Amino acid sequence: MSSAFFSPQPLIRLAFLRVCLPPAILGFLSLRMVHASDWLSVNGFSVPRMAAGDWRQPLYLAPLQVWQAWALCGATVAAGTAFCLGLYTRLTGALFAACLIYLALADRLAAFTVSKLGAVLILALVLTPCGERISLDALRRGSATKTLCTWGNVRFFQVLLLLFYCLAGLAKVRGDWLREPNVLFSHLQDSYQTWGAYFLARHVPLVVWHGLRWAVMGLEVGAPLWFTLPWTRLPALCAALGMHAFIGIGFGPVAWFGLLMGVYVTGAFAPPAWLEAFFAWPRKAARHWFPGNNRGKLTGG
Repeated sequence: MSSAFFSPQPLIRLAFLRVCLPPAILGFLSLRMVHASDWLSVNGFSVPRMAAGDWRQPLYLAPLQVWQAWALCGATVAAGTAFCLGLYTRLTGALFAACLIYLALADRLAAFTVSKLGAVLILALVLTPCGERISLDALRRGSATKTLCTWGNVRFFQVLLLLFYCLAGLAKVRGDWLREPNVLFSHLQDSYQTWGAYFLARHVPLVVWHGLRWAVMGLEVGAPLWFTLPWTRLPALCAALGMHAFIGIGFGPVAWFGLLMGVYVTGAFAPPAWLEAFFAWPRKAARHWFPGNNRGKLTGG
């Protein structure tokens, strides 16, 4: 078991996360970026500076000028796009991570799980060889054939995800999820309700929601076990993807969180063949529709 844990890991996992995480993060931030002058600048509301040493405000970032707010948002989008494409991966990734950290700290009242977790994941990816496959850098350097990386580059993301799930499940256990049978059903009535949540609340029997409550707690609390054992890993992956799909369909703006977590769990634990097929499909489609264009592999894989 220990030898398998410390063995080289598929580089495709890091490439998948690099390509797919930035769109989910930028999609969430776009809801705020379109109002950049109100969100980050002196024209909008900002929490006043509190006295030094106040635990409620460990770090104060003064609001920006309007042009600075728009420039910051532009730099975030540009850096995130370049990082996704694998163009000067270390440089653009570091800039993207710095922008995300600033945005999460600049308005902590609007910071969400996507803001915080996304910044951590991008910063961690910058420290890995995620640009060695499926990237413009790989094409430029001729390293597109590299398939493995050292174990720590991938294991960090896997362990972090399992801790995230397990602690979320324990928080539910300590909260109302054990005492209140209708806790999951009640979530469908919240202010984030969508047409999907309304439809499910009206047509799915209440007893099903009682069972799903236990299934969610069991999946999250037992995640370190389910995702570690080879014979339960694939069912756990499918269950997690189903859970995040439900979050995306039923809870409005939280859809971006569902997308982020769906990408994260797929990159961390999906069979490498699935990830290879994900990147191979555009190449096969291009060869089918444009048979005369066979000049190299644009994805670098």
